[in-house]
Parts: sequence; structure tokens; C-alpha cells
Amino acid sequence: MHGTTAPWVFALPALVAYGVMLIGPSIAGAIYAFTDWNQLGGSVHFIGLGNFRQIIHDSAAIASLKNTLFLAIAVMIGQNVAGLGLALGVHGALKTRNLLRLFFFAPVVMSPVAVAYLWQYIYSPTGALNTLLGDIGLGTLERTWLGDPNIALWAVAVAIIWQYTGYSMVIYLAGLESVPQELQEAAALDGAGAVGRFRYVTWPLLAPATTISVVLSIIMSLTVFDQVFAMTSGGPGYSTATVSTEMYQEAFVYGHFAYGTALALTLTLIVACVATINLTLLRRREMAVA
Repeated sequence: MHGTTAPWVFALPALVAYGVMLIGPSIAGAIYAFTDWNQLGGSVHFIGLGNFRQIIHDSAAIASLKNTLFLAIAVMIGQNVAGLGLALGVHGALKTRNLLRLFFFAPVVMSPVAVAYLWQYIYSPTGALNTLLGDIGLGTLERTWLGDPNIALWAVAVAIIWQYTGYSMVIYLAGLESVPQELQEAAALDGAGAVGRFRYVTWPLLAPATTISVVLSIIMSLTVFDQVFAMTSGGPGYSTATVSTEMYQEAFVYGHFAYGTALALTLTLIVACVATINLTLLRRREMAVA
């Protein structure tokens, strides 16, 4: 067998399975977004952009889109700042650094639903957070964290950040390992303090790790579903609804499958655009640093 064709022969079964299980249903779903199919049988009619025009005039869809963008920005910033801080903290010559890395990364491998129920308990009126605030004399700060429309989305964002900070930490740790120690020592000999060494040596060389962490975190937060649905189901009202939860409600609760598919396709386009813009800007920063 010719050497250049052998790899494709071995990859063919996986490619076929990928096409049947993912590509095919995705294309079919995209087609249904332009119809009036409701899963209940009957004829299916092509309605063009009718579902997408409905999204523009749907207050629930607009609210979920705003919440999704807010959640993406909050999680992206919080996750990367906390992840970088943890990476810097456990990168040093600590005897317990490996144990700390394991401890901080552990939430990443937990089920998102389990994490959601854990934080739902923490946020409950008689849960750990309100109990702690009462015990330390800050009872005036007690809230119904998931029942207040003004703070519920913030509470969900904190839970997501807590779970995935370890993911960013690992990425930044890999970046820190690639920073030459000689540059750090040279900067120290030139009189640069810890802040100066981070600003002028470490941070510029972390550009590739920053690109990966930021892009992955924003894609994840734009498509988050499990934590939001398990913690609040999009409530109270539409204060924590995201495009993913709204898509689920429309397609599988109300039976508006075609409209739900249009929401899914809209979310796909948003994710693709936001990820491409972020990747382009961060790649430019990498090239400027290089």
C-alpha cells in the first residue's frame, strides 16, 4: 500500500463515524432552522429567515443573548485572572506545589451538574454562605443569592469560575515552564522587582498561553448550559437564562424545534465570530511580542 494513502485508510472509519454522528445531524439541524417543523409530525414548510426574524422580536431570546454575553465576559476575565494568579502561586519552589496543583485542578474533572448542586446548597437561604456571613457578624449581607434577579447571574458566574479556574491554571503553568530562568535572573540583576519581572519578562512571554486560555474560556462560557440549568433553570424570570437554556426550552419543552434550532445556529455563529475576533487580536499580540 502506498505510504501516503495508508494513514487515510486507517482514519477512514473514524471520519465516517464522525460524519454520521456529528456532521450529518448538524447539517440537518441547520436546515430545520429555516422551516416550521415542530416535532409533532405533519408537513414541513420552508419559511426562510422567519425563525431568525422572530428571534429579533423575542424579548426572552434577547434577554438570554445579553445574559450569555455578560456571562462570557465575566467568566473569561475571572477565570483567567484567577488561573494566572494560582499558576504564579504554585509555580515557585513550594514543597506542596504538586498537592496544591491537584487540589486546584480537582473541580475541573467534577461533573458540572454536581458542581451546580454544590453551589446551589452554598447559595441557599440557610446554606453555607449565609451561615458564614451570619457567624462572622455580616448578617446584613445575607441574600437569596439565586432568587434575586440582580445578583443571580453573578452568583452563577462565580460557580463557573470556581470550577474552571484550574483549567486556566494548568495552561498558564505550561507557559511559565517555557519562560527562560536566565531572563528572570538577568532582570533581577538589573534591579527589577517581582512586579517588574512579571510585567516586562513573564507576562509578554505568556502570550501564547494567554491566547489559548482566553479563547477556550470564552467558547466554554458562551455555550454553558449544565450549571445554569441545574442551578436556576434560567430564573428568576429570565435573569439567568442563556441562549443554550432558551434553546432547550423552546425545542424540548415548548416543542418549537425549528425555532430552537435557529437559536442554536445563532449561538454557533456568535461563538465562531467572538472566538475568531479574540484569536486574531491575541495572535497579533503574540507576533508583536515575538
